[in-house]
Amino acid sequence: MEIIPTIRAEVQTYLIRKSLTMTEFGHMIDLNVGTVSGIVTGNRSISVHQLDRITMGMNLPPDYFYERYIVECIEEEPLNWRRISPFLYRCVELGRLDCLRRVVGMLLDNPVYLPSLFEVAEDSFKEGYTEAAAFLYENVAEGEKYQYSERLAVCQYKLFTIRIGDDQEKNYDAALQFEPYVERLDEIDQLEALKDLANTYRSLRKWDKVELFAKALEIKADIQYKLDQAHDVKKENLKKPVSPPFAYWAFSHLLRDEVCEAHKDYEKALQHTYKYADLSWVKETDEISLEWKKRFKEWAEANAYVNKLHAGEVGILADYVTYFSSRKEETLPGLDNVIEAANRFHLDVDHILKQFEKEIFTLLDNPEYLGVYNQQFTTERFTHFLRELAIYLLRKGRFSEGFTFLFSCLEKSAEANNRIQAIRCMRLFTHFKEHASANTKAVYGELIKAVNEEEE
Repeated sequence: MEIIPTIRAEVQTYLIRKSLTMTEFGHMIDLNVGTVSGIVTGNRSISVHQLDRITMGMNLPPDYFYERYIVECIEEEPLNWRRISPFLYRCVELGRLDCLRRVVGMLLDNPVYLPSLFEVAEDSFKEGYTEAAAFLYENVAEGEKYQYSERLAVCQYKLFTIRIGDDQEKNYDAALQFEPYVERLDEIDQLEALKDLANTYRSLRKWDKVELFAKALEIKADIQYKLDQAHDVKKENLKKPVSPPFAYWAFSHLLRDEVCEAHKDYEKALQHTYKYADLSWVKETDEISLEWKKRFKEWAEANAYVNKLHAGEVGILADYVTYFSSRKEETLPGLDNVIEAANRFHLDVDHILKQFEKEIFTLLDNPEYLGVYNQQFTTERFTHFLRELAIYLLRKGRFSEGFTFLFSCLEKSAEANNRIQAIRCMRLFTHFKEHASANTKAVYGELIKAVNEEEE
C-alpha cells in the first residue's frame, strides 16, 4: 500500500529539493515566514487560502492537496465553520464535488450547520454552480424534511428550477415534487414560483394543472398589488417580486386564455384575452411597468387572432400572418397556429409555408428560445408544429416532405422524452405507411430502433 506523505511533509520535501528557505518561499507565495514555518513544523493549522498559496507556489493543480486537507485539517480537528466554509466554496468553484460531499456528510450530523450550508447553496446557485447547489439543496432539504419551514420550501423551489430541462418526463416529476411546497414560500416568492410551475405544466399540456395554478397566481397577484398600493413600496424598503404584481395577474389570465383555447372554448378564451389586454387601471408609469403593459397588449392582439382563427374565422388568417411575420419571437407559435387551423378547416396554406420556408428550416436545425418563451415551451411547441405540418403535407399527397417532418418530430419527441407525441407520430406513420417507399420504411425502422434503445 502506497504511503501518501502529509501536506507538511510534501512542502518540506519541496523546499529541500528546490533549495529554498522558508523566508524565500514565503516571499514567493506572499505569506510571512512565521506562517510558513508554523505550517511546515505543524505548529499552526492551515487555512484554505494558505493552502492555495502554497499549492500555487509549488506549481501544482489548485486542488492537489484537497483530499489530504480533509483528512489532516478537518477530520482530525474539531469542526470549525470558519475554516470549513472557505474550503466548501473552493470545492464548489473547482468542481470537486467528491470533496464537497465528504465534508458536508460530516456536517449533516449536526443540524446547527443546516442554515450555513443553505447559504453556501444559495451562493453557489447565484454563481451558476448548479450541480453543487443541487447537492447542497438536497441535503439541506433532507435535514429539514420534518420542518414546515420556508428554507425547506426554497430548497425545493431551487431544485425544481435546476431539474427542469429537455426531458418532459423528468420535468413532470420535478413539478409534482415541488407542488406541495409552493405555499410555504414567502408570499412574494410565491408569485414567481406559481408562474414557473404553471409554465412547466403549460409545456406539458397538463391544462387542469395550468388552470389550478393560474387561478392561484391571479388571487395572490391581486392581493400583492393592492398591498403595494396601500404601502407605497417606492418609499419603503420592502421585498419586491421579480416582475410587477400586475404582470403576474395579467399572466394568469394569459394562461387561462390558453387553457380555454385547448378546451376549444374560444369565447371564454377571448374574455381572458380582453382582461390582460386592458391594463389601463395600472397606476405605475415606470419603464418596467410600461414595458409589461406593452407586451401584454401585443400578446392579447396575437391571441385574439388565434382564438378567432381556431373558432373558424378563417378570414382573419392574412391579418394574423402579417402580425406575426414582423415579430421574430411569434414566428413559431404563429406557424403552429396557422398549420393547425389549416388541418382543422382544410385550408390551403402553401403560400404561407413558402413565405416562411427559411424560418422553418432554421427552426429545424436549432429552435431558438426567444422572448418569454422558455426552452420547454419552445421544444414542445416545435414538436407539435412538426407533427401538424407532417399531417398537412401527407394529406396533400406530398409524402416525401411529410415523412421528413414526421421523422423530425419523432426524433425530437424522443430526445425530449415526450412519449405522447412520439406515439402520435408512430400512429401517423402507420396510417400513411402504404405511401412510404422502401427507403422511407427503412429509415423509420432505424429511427424506431434508436428510440427504443434510448428508452432502455
